[in-house]
Amino acid sequence: MSRSNRQKHNTASVKRQKKTAVRPAAIKEKNSIIVLVIAAAVLLIALFRIHSEDILHGTNDIFSDYSESGEIAEFETATVTAVLNEEIKTDEAAEGAYVGTQELSVVVKSGRYKGETMVVKNFFGPLYGVPVSAGDGVTITVKTHSGGEHTATVYEFNRIPILTVFLIIFFFVIVLVGGLKGLKSLVGLIITFICLFAVLIPLLLKGAPTILTTFIVCAYISLVSFTVLGGVHRKTVSAFLGTLAGTCLAMIFGLAIQHFAKIDGLRLEDAEPLLQLRYNGGVIGIRGLLVAGIIISALGAVMDVAMSISSALEEIHAANPSLSRRELFRSGMNIGRDMTGTMTNTLILAFLGGEFTLMIFLFARELTFFHLLSTAFISLETISGISASIGMILSIPLTALISSALIRGKGKFFLSGK
Repeated sequence: MSRSNRQKHNTASVKRQKKTAVRPAAIKEKNSIIVLVIAAAVLLIALFRIHSEDILHGTNDIFSDYSESGEIAEFETATVTAVLNEEIKTDEAAEGAYVGTQELSVVVKSGRYKGETMVVKNFFGPLYGVPVSAGDGVTITVKTHSGGEHTATVYEFNRIPILTVFLIIFFFVIVLVGGLKGLKSLVGLIITFICLFAVLIPLLLKGAPTILTTFIVCAYISLVSFTVLGGVHRKTVSAFLGTLAGTCLAMIFGLAIQHFAKIDGLRLEDAEPLLQLRYNGGVIGIRGLLVAGIIISALGAVMDVAMSISSALEEIHAANPSLSRRELFRSGMNIGRDMTGTMTNTLILAFLGGEFTLMIFLFARELTFFHLLSTAFISLETISGISASIGMILSIPLTALISSALIRGKGKFFLSGK
């Protein structure tokens, strides 16, 4: 072979190698775009269907603008311009908390009365409200009567500016430490909030099946989050399927314990206001809220475990491609066992921490341990923690099994490499 022919042959070989190397990444990116476009279309359609009536007609299915007394209550932002009068004292039994009233002059910053100066009352005590000063932002409740006259009171101190600052710091820290992955996780977090607050809650308020709807929305959240973080790759596919299986098992165990313990969402601490909604014509399914909460709470932990195992098995396979499916599965189980203790503690402590003040109160009543565990509130937290933990633990072997099967599989759809 002549020198020129060898050069042509080497050039063609290099081009083929580059094409082979680029092709998997290109296919992965294409599949990721397709999944995300379909997911975005589904979300937009859901948002339009859910909120179209309110957008087009300005109506609300549950609340009426005017109460039976003929008044409308609106929450608006305002700035305190002056403290006209105040009576403040401290409550020593409440560790020096302030108790009293203030008469304030405020300028309304939003709504139909924007720019208007009002004189409002601010009531506060150990469990509600805080005293404010000139220049502070507040949220006020403006009541407009059917005749047109209106009055206002301070609802709460406006904490949105300080929360916004800390939210920006939170975003900055995530991006600073996580880089591009951190930025992608923020996108996933935003999508999670949209799905929960703009899709799930409105659907439940409109009477959608509580448990099934929650499970579908959580499955959607995990699909989009994994696709945004890692694209369509066998690592993310394994993590998604493992998450789906683990969350489903948490739901099943939650339903079983709920049935045998004879307790459901009606016994939740904040169920009474929702029951009032049903008395006023609302259609939300309250009984399923206990299991719905279990699904949502378990989702984060299960996603974390599933992604950790599938990612670790990919690294193990890359380091030693000769490992069999059984050996990969065994490695996944070893990794999962190390995670079990800490993740279970995380879930149980998260549930118990949410009811820490209640537990202190119950202990102060000197209830026996048997009586304590039989109370509805402690039983609810125990059921939630156990069910979510079972789903998380069982997601370990399921993810290891799925991931090892896909790694040793021959399908072209599940791309190899990162």
